Parts: sequence; structure tokens; C-alpha cells
Amino acid sequence: MPAILLENACRQGRFRIEKTVLCDPERDVLLQRVHFRPLHGALTDYRLYVLLAPHLVNKGAGNTGWVDEWKGVPMLFAEGMGTALAIACSVPFLARAAGFVGISDGWQDLVRHRELHWTYDHARNGNVALTGEVDLNACHGTFDLALGFGRDAAEAAHRARASLSAGVETALAGFVAEWREWQAGLLPLDGRAAPPGRRPYRISTAVLRTHEANSFPGGLIASLSVPWGASKGDGDLGGYHLVWPRDLVEAAGGLFAAGATADAVRVLHYLAATQEADGHWPQNCWLDGTPYWNGTQMDECALPILLVGLALREGCLSAVEVRRFWPMVRRAAGFIARNGPVTGQDRWEEDGGYTPFTLAAEIAALLIAADLAEGAEEAAYLRDTADLWNDLIERWIYVTDTPLVREFGVAGYYVRVTPPQTADAASPLTGFVPIKNRAPGDGTRQPAAAVVSPDVLALVRFGLRAPDDPRILDTLKVIDALLRVELPAGPCWRRYNGDGYGEHADGASFDGVGTGRAWPLLTGERAHYALAAGDSAGAERLLVAMEGFASDEGLLPEQVWDAEDVPARKLFRGHPSGSAMPLVWAHAEHVKLLRSLRDGRVFDTPSQSVQRYLVDKVRPRLGGTWRPNNKCRAARGDLPLRVELPAPATVHWSDDGWHSLQNTPTHDSGFGTHVADLRAAAATEEVIFTFRWTGTGLWEGEDYRVSMLD
Repeated sequence: MPAILLENACRQGRFRIEKTVLCDPERDVLLQRVHFRPLHGALTDYRLYVLLAPHLVNKGAGNTGWVDEWKGVPMLFAEGMGTALAIACSVPFLARAAGFVGISDGWQDLVRHRELHWTYDHARNGNVALTGEVDLNACHGTFDLALGFGRDAAEAAHRARASLSAGVETALAGFVAEWREWQAGLLPLDGRAAPPGRRPYRISTAVLRTHEANSFPGGLIASLSVPWGASKGDGDLGGYHLVWPRDLVEAAGGLFAAGATADAVRVLHYLAATQEADGHWPQNCWLDGTPYWNGTQMDECALPILLVGLALREGCLSAVEVRRFWPMVRRAAGFIARNGPVTGQDRWEEDGGYTPFTLAAEIAALLIAADLAEGAEEAAYLRDTADLWNDLIERWIYVTDTPLVREFGVAGYYVRVTPPQTADAASPLTGFVPIKNRAPGDGTRQPAAAVVSPDVLALVRFGLRAPDDPRILDTLKVIDALLRVELPAGPCWRRYNGDGYGEHADGASFDGVGTGRAWPLLTGERAHYALAAGDSAGAERLLVAMEGFASDEGLLPEQVWDAEDVPARKLFRGHPSGSAMPLVWAHAEHVKLLRSLRDGRVFDTPSQSVQRYLVDKVRPRLGGTWRPNNKCRAARGDLPLRVELPAPATVHWSDDGWHSLQNTPTHDSGFGTHVADLRAAAATEEVIFTFRWTGTGLWEGEDYRVSMLD
């Protein structure tokens, strides 16, 4: 992390504590240079204590703390799950204690007795706290603390003592020099006027770099914070202290935008190392790649391919490196082709189905993979799949005859998510199929066509639809009517109507239900849309708004409070809520927006999809695809119907109700499917088929029917 200067002032104006906090660049040690300044009375009138709550097992329970010495130096120790810490001070501790939180810890002792009475030596296997009294008079109010880490207590103590011996000044000089060297290598995207005393670009880039783990190069977690952490217990072990492939790719995109090429390429290598054997990435995982949640999200399979494409466009990969990443891209593209376009949940880890963000990411990823494919047939298969899915977007997620259409006077709009069984029906989607609604705990459901989201902007950002497409413009009217919130810094947007992820109406912490608040990163996404639409001035205004949602320290939160002030809960309109802060994804969007404004174009829009669909206006050469895990019920009758199977087979089919028969053997697509294209006669109303597996000679034993549409 960057070096931080903190000031704590007594509310009664009696004293001030100044702390410089940094990591020793040579050791696994956190250092603090502390200045205690009495504003009333003398130094001898005060007593100062260090309080440490170790969470070495990634939670409060199960830790052990104790008091001991290391080679004659008094220290405080803790250990758990093969990791230990030791805290040492540059001046003697006058008293030390280890206790259990809420029962015998130093905080409880000081509140009751105003000094340490419970000087216990050990607190074993529990939620423990360590306390030490600093000898202020011996140091005239200035001292150093070293928090060392190691595999055991001796290793931790050695590092803490060595760091104090080398001196905070030495560590600070080396630490700052490394940060300045890194920042000097970035693109100068901070030439614009910034808020007084702020350097938003440098803060955002520092946030991105800070969230990478030294022990797992390229592994960036979603946030060092815990959303609503004050109300969380040991039962919530994962959350944002995990690698989320989506957030990771967004962060890497921000690094590419800033010119931190080496850092971003490390992310690609990390992705290659954590990809599952079938081609997908875990929904989230620990830094070593061990999955935490067991869900699968298709956008998280597609975004790493987009990152490879971005690296290529930026000239950051050599020909050798491109070949090195091709196996990763190939596996991911195969997983998408076999399982897409609908699997898992949307990008907010909620409802599954057809969603605009996921569709856009998948289609663009298949086109990028096609450009990298080693054979013409492989490339054609990927492009055929992308072309068909792109052509079906409106059938899947665009609605026309709904109450919202009539209320807002639009021709139609794109919805946030539609269940696949509805979107695959032969008739056009009208949108009144119940889907899960995360409204505050009432268990109600609302129709699919009643839910909209700014996610639709991905259709423009990923190059599938033009920014002035009437369907996009109509959708934005509905989105702004339902989700836009005007705040003191400017407009911000909620994720979707009915969102339940956020504080309760009274400001109480999110506890599984609540009301979703406005997200600053969505203001950044809207600014990117404005730039794509040719409104650079509007994009600049939205950038200013986005920066205005930051905390006093310049950190961008996941959400901002968008209701009336609740001073008792420290919630103020337009300021950070109790959600994650900083959110790495938001800072990455900020950096990309700065780069986009400098370049005069959206930085991460794939060139392949823009050229193919907006310039060349390519139409699909397939009428539909049928797979056992995604059985389409209707297809265009003037184009071939593709049957995709997981193993070689011969498709036994008819386009006239079994009056005549045809047999079409499948061929290997190269991506884990075996395909056969069925070309029905003109004016055919229905294709019926079954198949015989080549390997076993067994028949499927069921007839499947696909309606042929005009």
C-alpha cells in the first residue's frame, strides 16, 4: 500500500496523534512512526496504549495471543493457521497483556480501570486482543511500531526487530522511491484540473496497484475493505477479499489504460494459472485459485479473452506471448460456445438468463478468439456462433408491448434479464414471466419486462449496437426515469429497479435485504457511453461527478447514499455508504475514462465487433443452433439449423414430418462440440430430428422439433 499520514484529534481538543504508516519494502513488516502531541497539559499527564486485534485465521475466532520476549526485546505475539505476528516498539512497553475480546481484552480493562489491571500472559484459541502501554516519557512522544509477520513467532519477531533496527526513515525513503518510480512510468493522464488537494488519477492507480498480492503476482482482490464490516461476523469469510475474475479483468484494463503494461500482463498470466480445466474461471476464488463460491458466470469466462484482445490492440504482447495465451483463450472460447449464451448469473451475481452485459461480452470474446484461432474452420465456427447470438439479441432481451412502454412513450427497451425458456419461445417476447426480484424482503416477484439496468450500455461499449440506435435511446429513457438519481456532485445510477443490495431505508446495514443505492462506477460507464455518442463535454461532466462521489481521501465507494441524510449513522446524501470502499472496479473505470477522454474514443471497445456489426453489418449464415443444454424451439427457416452435440453422431432428420428422411454426420468444431448443419426445404414449417451416437451406436431415443420461422 502507499505510505499514509493519519491524524487523530481528541474531540475535546486535548491531544493529537500523527501516524505515518507504511510497509517495509525489504521485509514483511508494517511500520508506524507515531507522534503524540499534548495540546493541553504536559506529556506526563497522558498514558498511551497500543491495541491489536489479530485475525490470522481470516476471522476473529481461533487465534492465540501471548506476551513474551525475543532476544531480550519485549513483544506481543499471535498465531493461527501457520502464520504468526509480532509487534515491537522502539521504546519499552510499560505493561503488556493478552486477552479475549469483550471479556478480558485491554479495551475492556481500560474502559473499566483507566489502566491495565488484567496483565494476562496468554489467550488461547479464541477472539483475542493484544495490548501494550508505550513509555511516552522515554521517547518524548515520538516512537516507532513494527508489526512483523512470519511462519512462526521467531520469524515474525526477527523481522519486526530488524525493521526497527534499520529505521523507519530508511524504509520510508526506499518505499517512496519505489512508488514514485512506478508512478513516473505511467501515462500522464492527470493534466486536467482536479479538485483542490486531490490527485484522483494517482489515487486510482495506487488503489489498483495496492490490491495486487505480492505472493501471487497478477492476483488482485476486489477490495481490501469489508462492506458493512462493523455488522459482519466470522460467518462472512469471503466477500471482497477474494479474486473475482470480472473485477480482476476490469482492474487490468485500468492498468493497461494507465500504461502499466507489465502489471496488466501479470494479470493475464494469473488468469492462465487459475483457469479451470474446462475453460471457465471460478465465480470467485482465493488467491491460490481455490474456488470459494461454486457458481459459473459466462461474462467471467468472456472477459479474460477481451483482456487478451485489449493487450493485442495496445501492442503489449509479442507473437510468442500471443501463442502462449492461445490455449487459455481456446479453452475459454470453447466453454462459452458449449454453454452460452445463457448460463449462471448476471454480472451482479444475481438472476440467470439472457442479460445484455453477458451477451455483449460473450459475442465480442468469440470474435477476438476467432482472430487468434489457428485454423480457418475454427475461426468460422466461432464467428458463426457470435453472428447468430448477435442477431438474436432483440429476440432475447428486447420488449415492446409492456406497461413501461406505454408509461414512458417509447417503442420498446432492453431488459436486464430474461429467462431462457421465454426468450427461446417461437413467439416474440412480451416479457411477463416472473423472475426473482431482490426487493426488501417481501418475497414478491415482478415481470421480467419490468426490470431494466444500465447493463444495456455494454451493447454499445462492446461494439454490438450503435450509440444512436433508437432501441438504445429508448432504453436510456426508461433507465433514467427509474434508476437515475440526482446528487450534489451530479447524476448517479442504481443497478436495476428492485435491487435489494444496500442499506435499509433507515440507514441500517445491509443484512441480506435492503435497498440498492447508486453506484459511482455506473456514472463512469454512462460517461463512456456519452463519449461513444460524440458528447465529450457530457462525458467530462460525468467524470467530475464520479470524482465527486469519492471519500475525503479520494477513495471511490461501491455505493453512495442517495436518500436524505442520516447523521446518526454517518450517512450523507451523495457521500459513501457503508458498502465496499475502495472498490477496485470503480477506480479502474475511472482510469479508463481518463484514458478514453484523452484518446477521444472508448479505450476498451473491441475493434472486431465494431468492424463486423457496425461497419460491415454482417448478418448470420445460420438460422439457429440446438444443443442438448440449450434446446432452441424456433429458428429462421431460410438458413441452416445447426445441431451441436458433445460427441460424434449422425443426425437423423426430416423437414416434412418424417415422410422423407435425411442423415447428416457431425464434424468436430474444434471446441468440444460436434456439429451438423441441417438445410431444410423452402417453406418448411418444422424440422424434426434425432441422432445416433457414433461411439456406441445407440440412438438418442427421442425426437426433437424446431419451428421454422419466416
